Amino acid sequence: MDSSLYYVLRSQANSNYLTAHPNPDDAVAYLLVFSEQFDALSYLNTHGRDVATQFQVETLPTRQLRGVLERWQLQGIGLVEDPLLPRIEFLQVKAS
Repeated sequence: MDSSLYYVLRSQANSNYLTAHPNPDDAVAYLLVFSEQFDALSYLNTHGRDVATQFQVETLPTRQLRGVLERWQLQGIGLVEDPLLPRIEFLQVKAS
């Protein structure tokens, strides 16, 4: 059993997860995930300073990842490799 954790940012106002849309003309959305809590906070403070207080960092075990993607109709994850640039690797998840 994989007990790895990801860290995600979630809106305190409407409980939506922070997502990325690599192509603004396409409806494809990816859940932004971070490997460390401080990376999530760095990303938020660097790229969303004006809304930083509206988000909280949550842990998401890898075993729950597919369920979150299906529930929110997301196509995959955007693994943030460098929160300051940002450098994001997009991974599409096939429907089960």
